[in-house]
Amino acid sequence: MTTRQKLTAPEIDALVQARHPEPRSLLGYHEIARRNDLPVCMVRVLEPDAERIEVLWDDGTANQLRRVHDAGLFEGRVPYRRPLSPYRLRIRYRNGVELDKHDAYYFSPQLSDFDLHLFGEGNHHAIYRKLGAHPSVLDGLAGTLFAVWAPNAERVSVVGPFNLWDGRRHAMQMRGSSGIWELFVPGIGPGTEYKFELRARGGRTLLKSDPYGVAMQLRPDNCSVVASLDGHVWQDDEWMEAQRQANHPTRPISIYELHPGSWRRRHDRNPPFPNWRELADELIPYVRDLGFTHVELMGVAEHPFDGSWGYQVVGYYAPSSRFGSPQDFMHFVDRCHQAGIGVILDWVPAHFPRDEHGLAEFDGTALYEHADPRLGEHSDWGTKIFNYGRHEVRNFLVANALYWLDCYHVDGLRVDAVASMLYLDYSRKPGEWLPNRHGGRENLEAIDFLRHLNVAVGHYHPGAMTIAEESTAFRGVTQPAHLGGLGFHFKWNMGWMNDTLRYMEMDPVHRRYQHQLVTFSFMYAWSEKFMLPVSHDEVVHGKGSLLGKMPGDEWQKRANYRLLRAYMTAHPGKKLLFMGSEFGQLREWRNDDSIDWYLLDDPRHRGLLDLNRDLNRMYADLAVLHAGDADPAGFAWIDLHNANESVFAFLRRDPARPELAPVACVFNATPVPRDDYWIGVPEGGTYSKILDSDAERYGGAGYSRQQRVSADEYRVNDHPFRLRVNLPPLAALYFRPDR
Repeated sequence: MTTRQKLTAPEIDALVQARHPEPRSLLGYHEIARRNDLPVCMVRVLEPDAERIEVLWDDGTANQLRRVHDAGLFEGRVPYRRPLSPYRLRIRYRNGVELDKHDAYYFSPQLSDFDLHLFGEGNHHAIYRKLGAHPSVLDGLAGTLFAVWAPNAERVSVVGPFNLWDGRRHAMQMRGSSGIWELFVPGIGPGTEYKFELRARGGRTLLKSDPYGVAMQLRPDNCSVVASLDGHVWQDDEWMEAQRQANHPTRPISIYELHPGSWRRRHDRNPPFPNWRELADELIPYVRDLGFTHVELMGVAEHPFDGSWGYQVVGYYAPSSRFGSPQDFMHFVDRCHQAGIGVILDWVPAHFPRDEHGLAEFDGTALYEHADPRLGEHSDWGTKIFNYGRHEVRNFLVANALYWLDCYHVDGLRVDAVASMLYLDYSRKPGEWLPNRHGGRENLEAIDFLRHLNVAVGHYHPGAMTIAEESTAFRGVTQPAHLGGLGFHFKWNMGWMNDTLRYMEMDPVHRRYQHQLVTFSFMYAWSEKFMLPVSHDEVVHGKGSLLGKMPGDEWQKRANYRLLRAYMTAHPGKKLLFMGSEFGQLREWRNDDSIDWYLLDDPRHRGLLDLNRDLNRMYADLAVLHAGDADPAGFAWIDLHNANESVFAFLRRDPARPELAPVACVFNATPVPRDDYWIGVPEGGTYSKILDSDAERYGGAGYSRQQRVSADEYRVNDHPFRLRVNLPPLAALYFRPDR
């Protein structure tokens, strides 16, 4: 690099005050002129508190530098060398300490102009391989390449214990107008704590964690930590190939939602969290035994506050240190895949917290968020809203989604709080929001971001699922983006969840007046590709546990629970159940304590667990219960209008394979048994009872002794044949023709 021989006074001031945006242009090795056809070479070093500095070469020679400023700025001519190799600096400090180290400013910038261009237009989908902290080897030297986006900062430095947290020592290089700063620091490797020190306009100094950092300290500490993502040898090739070919709407998907920090807490140690390897040993056999096809994990990305359950993320690229290293999480996912279990992450692109070390006002300005609080803040949650119209912010989020799919092999993302992203007036009063450019309430930039996200996921990871937690009537959530939809694979059916829980919570004597709470969901069941959630949100904040919501005495509570779970399994849509609900947790969920495993010593709760195991396995084994979830031809009413007795029944079948025997699902939502109840069915012959939620092994009374029932020719509810069955109280029965 050729530069001027003499520094100007303003340049010296900018260097020693750590205000220069391009310190590499002045510091390090430079060829400053030519003499006798050879370059005149110079090395400049800024090392605060240094008394003497020498440049040491591989051949053993040394060149002493002279001090040009008392703040620690040194320079001196050095011989021209080819080949040129990294030199070392021998530094003696005023306290007498001597240190040898390589010069960070010897190394040229590493990000290409193409990287900067793609990021600037929002389309660098692997930007996580460029920004952040990446252990690297340059010119034979191991170190870490740091890069961060902070376009409005006057100066950015990487700081840590390796430089006494002094922002003057490793000031980073601004890359033109891109807003990206970078610096390779030799001698820094995995395990090193660091932050970025930013000088904002006006002179304010900020200390920030790395937005793209792949590891962080355990709260309350909040430094980023240099980490490598190498080291894990994946053994899930067969699983990953199968997922690429998967047709999600026609496959069984039964999800076990869990919060890893409270699934099984370790109170005999500090911190009390299980690590990913322990979870692999304990959780995977449990989930597999119960027949769930997937786990959905809350709180995987780093978050400072346990009570946020992982929904206020600071380290979007960092698996939480609560549960181990990045490689530990890879091990967990790999083990899940080898056991035939998919892994879905709860992903939070809707908002982020205000923590000083996080994204909020990252470079002293509203960088990741909107400046106007009417666009940039959720007052209910006390969080910031991403500025989806900014290319670099969109790139940050899309690349983050791809990062989890690529680096950790996760199978899908459940996207949190989509409704809050879609509407500018979400949870806002008049005057607290700004309309879009057309005068409407839709957040057009967020809608465009979600489409871009789903297209990118489909392009790079065609087998991965995206699932929207969306609670409004926004149209086309699961319609492909190229047809005007958002492009999600599934949408949480919040309407079904609210109506169903309302119905099940009421005293059965009143259900006859609210029969529409059961029937209405079938009016829109195929308007989207739905997932039926009974999630953590339904068992917190005074709502009680799922079992606790059920009315009646202890026996009736369990009978209602069994009825609900059998109805949920038979209803079109994929399934999700929160941890603890599978065995009838009595108290509502608390994030700082384990679910109540001791209940499994009670045979009544063990019976509920047995029911859920059988329901999951039946749902997975019988294509008629899952293949037509997104097709109205997979469903037919056979008893719709009996509100007076609160009995309803329907048929599930596989539209693509009519040769498969359908399943008739019958539900009695009152504590009154119904003997010789007539059910219309489309075909005659003998039917076998394949499920009875009142069975003794589930904790029921075993009221119905019918195992096989003959359908005689008699028209009932427009069906040519009838089944005459004895319906137990508060129970569900499934029948299947013997073909």
